[in-house]
Amino acid sequence: MSRRAALFLVGFGVWSWVIWPMFLRNIWVDPRSFAPGPTGFFLVHALLTAASLLFGTMIGVIGWRAWRRS
Repeated sequence: MSRRAALFLVGFGVWSWVIWPMFLRNIWVDPRSFAPGPTGFFLVHALLTAASLLFGTMIGVIGWRAWRRS
C-alpha cells in the first residue's frame, strides 16, 4: 500500500473519532431520544455510532500499520 493511501486511512480513522462522538452528543440532547427511557431513535443512532467508531478504528489501525511499513 502506498504511503498516500495509508495516510488516507489514518485520516479516515481520526475523522471518525472527531465526527461520531459529536453526532452522538447531538442525538443525546434531541428530545426524541428519551421518552421516558431510550427510544428506538436513540438506540439505532447509538448502534450506528458504535459501529462507525469500530470501523473507523479498524481502518485507522490498518492505515497506521501500512504507514509504518512503508
